[in-house]
Amino acid sequence: MNFVKLALENGGSIKPLLISSKDLSGPSLTNPSVIVVDGKILVNVRNVNYTLYHSELGRFEHAWGPLVYVHPENDSHLRTTNYILQLDDNLDPIWYSKIDTSDFDTYQPQWDFVGLEDARLVRWNDKLFMCGVRRDTKTNGEGRMELSEIIINKSFVKEKLRYRIEPPNDPDSYCEKNWMPILDMPFHFVKWTNPTEVVKVNLKTRTSKTIFISGNVISNLPDLRGSSQVIKYKDFRICLVHDCNLFHNKMGQKDATYLHRFIIWDKDWNIVKISDAFSFMDGEIEFCCGMYFYKNDLLITFGFQDNAAFILQVPKQIIDNMIYE
Repeated sequence: MNFVKLALENGGSIKPLLISSKDLSGPSLTNPSVIVVDGKILVNVRNVNYTLYHSELGRFEHAWGPLVYVHPENDSHLRTTNYILQLDDNLDPIWYSKIDTSDFDTYQPQWDFVGLEDARLVRWNDKLFMCGVRRDTKTNGEGRMELSEIIINKSFVKEKLRYRIEPPNDPDSYCEKNWMPILDMPFHFVKWTNPTEVVKVNLKTRTSKTIFISGNVISNLPDLRGSSQVIKYKDFRICLVHDCNLFHNKMGQKDATYLHRFIIWDKDWNIVKISDAFSFMDGEIEFCCGMYFYKNDLLITFGFQDNAAFILQVPKQIIDNMIYE
C-alpha cells in the first residue's frame, strides 16, 4: 500500500522539508522528526554529506552494487549534521537553524559514521531533547542511544547537555538504535516491539533498566524495529515501526528494502492492532522518525532514499478506521 496516496485521497497533504543549499553541510536531507511544543510545529532534519544511490526494482545498478553511499572523494566518513525547523500551519518553514554542537564535538571521531543519527524529538519535564544513535566515540563503532538536550531562541539552536545511555542487561551489546521515546512517560522508551519491552533511562547514572516486558510474542512477523515516537491517542498508545530486509544479490553485494507498520497498544502495553506493512511512496528505502497529532490531523515525517525529507498530514479518520475496523 502507498500510504501517501491513501492520505491524499482522504484530504491529507504532503510537503517537502527544504533548507537553502548555501546553509547546508552536505547534499542531502533525510529522516526528519516532528513534535509540537507550545503550539509550534518543530522538525529536526538530518543533513548528510553523502548521496545514497539505490537501484529500485533491481535496475540500473551502480558499479559498486545496488545500494551505495557515494561520499566525497576526500572524506570517507558518513557525517550527520542536524537542523531544527519551525513550520507554519501550512507545513511551510518559518525559520531554521543548524544545531550548534561545538561544546561537545571536541574529540576526533573514532568511526566512519559521525554525528547523531535519526534523532527523534521529545519534550520531557519542559526540556526539549533529541534522541538518536551515535557511533563515533569508539574505534569498533559501538552504537549507543544518546539524549541531547537542546535550547532554542530566536537566533540559534544549541546543544546544552549530552547523555550517552548504556542498555539494560547487556553491557556488551554492539549497536543500540531506534529506541522509541514515549512522549507521555518522561525518559521511557520502547526498546523492542515484539515482545514489547519498555525501558527507563536514568540521566544521572546514564544507565537504563527494563521496567516491562511482555510475555506474548506474535508469530509470523518480521523483526519490527523502532521508527517514530510513541504517542497517546484516546485510550491507546501508537507508533510506527519498520522492518528492514537486508540481503545480498547474486554478486554478494548488499541491498535492502524497508516497510512500515502502525503498532497500537492498550494502556497495559498489550498489542491490540498491527497494521499491514506499507510504503510511503513506493520507494524501497524509506524511513520514518517522527509522528505527532496536531489539531485534527496526524503529522508523520519520513525520509526517502536518504535524499529527501517530507512531512505528511494524515486525517485522523484514517487512524480511527485502522483502529476500529
